Amino acid sequence: MPESDKVFAGSVPENYDRNMVPLIFQPYADDMARRVAARAPKAVLETAAGSGAVTRAVAALLPPDATYVVTDLNQPMLDHAKLRQGDDPRLSWRQADAQALPFPDGSFDVVCCQFGAMFFPDRIKGYQEARRVLKPRGVFIFNVWDRIEDNVIAGDVTDALAEFFPDDPPRFLARTPHGYHDTALIRRDVLDAGFSGVTIQTRPDRNRAISAELAAMSYCQGTPLRNEIEARRPDALEAATAHAAKVIAARHGDGEVVAKIQAHVIEAVP
Repeated sequence: MPESDKVFAGSVPENYDRNMVPLIFQPYADDMARRVAARAPKAVLETAAGSGAVTRAVAALLPPDATYVVTDLNQPMLDHAKLRQGDDPRLSWRQADAQALPFPDGSFDVVCCQFGAMFFPDRIKGYQEARRVLKPRGVFIFNVWDRIEDNVIAGDVTDALAEFFPDDPPRFLARTPHGYHDTALIRRDVLDAGFSGVTIQTRPDRNRAISAELAAMSYCQGTPLRNEIEARRPDALEAATAHAAKVIAARHGDGEVVAKIQAHVIEAVP
């Protein structure tokens, strides 16, 4: 994975939170929050928290006496999440690598991670760390995107940028967010990390954007795809975004864009 795939900096955190979260992340954040709350946990750890979509959803469902540690490797994303959350004595914030968690063994009832495992350089190590910090009856809950063919707008944007940069098409979306979708591999990785039980549920949903322009901007300027575009031509961001919007509009019509999204939700027990 190129290092640029993990860079969420500059205006990306704000654009990600404002555009990408309502476009594709919020339904899965709400689903994860319900799963976490159903365990009635007293101590929760979130890894790869990003801009805080899951943090806000989970915090709304936790009791007053719960503790919730929110971590991310990327400090700008963590700063944005903390700012959005506001003061909450139950929450603490810490920059941390999910593959080397700075917490004692058996510290948490639940470890949750929304759409972060795809970015782990060593996924098995990340899963081992989640297992290590879980209590014996704890649960690790995470999700990953299904293949790009089942996430229609991501596919549209990838196709559009292949037209715009025919000699060197940006492949971030297919390579990383949608590159870890094989459920047999996911199950094997989790079991190899030492978990004793794994359940995987594939959950389809629909994304909604008020326009093709907003959908294109969300992907092109609210994710590390922006880094790939600007690396190819520093002045091309707006033109590439406009071309992606044109392709989306041609395929889905003018006005609101509604299309399929799909992800796998995994629950693992020690």
